[in-house]
Amino acid sequence: MSTTARTVLFHEIGGPDVLTVEDVELPAPGPGEVLVRFEALGLNRAEAMFRAGTYFYQPALPGSRNGYEAAGEVEAVGEDVTAFAPGDLVLAAANFELSAHGVHAERVVLPTSALVPRSAGTDAVTGAAVWLTYTTAYGALIERAGLVPGNHVLITGASSGVGTAAIQVARRAGAVPIVTTRTEAKRQGLLDLGAEHVVVSGEEDVVKEAKRLTGGRGVDIVLDAIGGSGFAALGETVVPGGTLVSYGWLDEQPILLPRQWPLTVHGYANVALTATEAGRRRAAHYVDSGLADGTLRPVIGEVFDGLDRIGDAHRLMESNLHTGKIVVRV
Repeated sequence: MSTTARTVLFHEIGGPDVLTVEDVELPAPGPGEVLVRFEALGLNRAEAMFRAGTYFYQPALPGSRNGYEAAGEVEAVGEDVTAFAPGDLVLAAANFELSAHGVHAERVVLPTSALVPRSAGTDAVTGAAVWLTYTTAYGALIERAGLVPGNHVLITGASSGVGTAAIQVARRAGAVPIVTTRTEAKRQGLLDLGAEHVVVSGEEDVVKEAKRLTGGRGVDIVLDAIGGSGFAALGETVVPGGTLVSYGWLDEQPILLPRQWPLTVHGYANVALTATEAGRRRAAHYVDSGLADGTLRPVIGEVFDGLDRIGDAHRLMESNLHTGKIVVRV
């Protein structure tokens, strides 16, 4: 038995205006598949880049889906599915190809590997805001960079969803978050969130400030959302033997590195964590425990009501005026 679902699609690359909401016929879930009704979806920079054709892979056009992140409830399961049952609360695991499985829709049929349980105490809007941001920060800082108590961490683009999550992940680990933002307007909000120091990159020299704020020593870890031509300069903020993690490329220029840097550089894609059942389990335990003890508190910049507001959500994302996560109630 098939189901019709209103779904965000785009048929050409471009700005937010290329997004449409259309009725899509969904098949009944097959073996290993689950039909999920989504209540709220979260927006990530990746979806705006995917729509614009600047993501690390291209959409399959026409009729590409979009969306890594959403919170909902299982409506039906396919043959041999035992991990989920109708009525279960779930989150999209953000470990799939967007054109085929994008979850910005009323309903989606997904493989069980593309879902993780949502705790009963987590409402849909919170659920749509937590998974990709916190698992990226956790995976990059703790699993990849080996963050330990006392480390100084430089977080660039700190007003983003991942940036705000990284501040909390660093604090939870007993580390010291030093963050950057482009304008003075966001300084106090980032301090209130838990940043130890805020460097306004549009007005201050990030390298000099990072050195000054650490007594000349430098930071142990950089978590960078920007990349491009400024990435190499971030190495000057790091102690010898320290670590730089690049997880984003807001600057699309190539990253050029010195040949004899006494540093470790990692590229980080969150699918490295969420592609495996063991990785998803570790990440889910980390997020659930942080939500339960209050050390992880998602920052939600704005909530839009209705799937038809998806274009407005993308416009806000591209304006860079928000802090934290943008959510759309379905």
